[in-house]
Amino acid sequence: MDKILLTRAGHTALNDELKNLKSVERPAVIAAIAEAREHGDLSENAEYHAAREKQSFIEGRVKELEGILSLAEVIDPAKLSGPVKFGATIKLVDEDTDEEKTYQIVGEPEADLEKGKLNIKSPLARALIGKDEGDSVEVKTPGGEKSYEILEIDYV
Repeated sequence: MDKILLTRAGHTALNDELKNLKSVERPAVIAAIAEAREHGDLSENAEYHAAREKQSFIEGRVKELEGILSLAEVIDPAKLSGPVKFGATIKLVDEDTDEEKTYQIVGEPEADLEKGKLNIKSPLARALIGKDEGDSVEVKTPGGEKSYEILEIDYV
């Protein structure tokens, strides 16, 4: 299987979530199931069914996180420099609206556009890879063609 690229911060966040699920959430839901069983008839016990559903979600997420972390290749952006590559934080300006945006190119599991974490597989990230400060990039988006200029590249 392919390696999953993660930044150090992304790896730490996923690891912390896994530890929380195993040490806090899992025991809490087991206790909730045990308590709901004490209420009698399980076929009509909404608390029991809700706790079992939550347990199923937790176990699924634990398996997902363990899979991601077992395939993770952690890249420390602070050790990188030069043109845009994985881990770079890029300040862009939209050439049509003059709106400035800042994104960090990260792995798929840690991507969150609202927090400025851009999935490396996204069209914008793919267009930016290998480019340098001052370069313009054309990106085909669902809303049409967009042009961005790279103002700054930082590896923090």
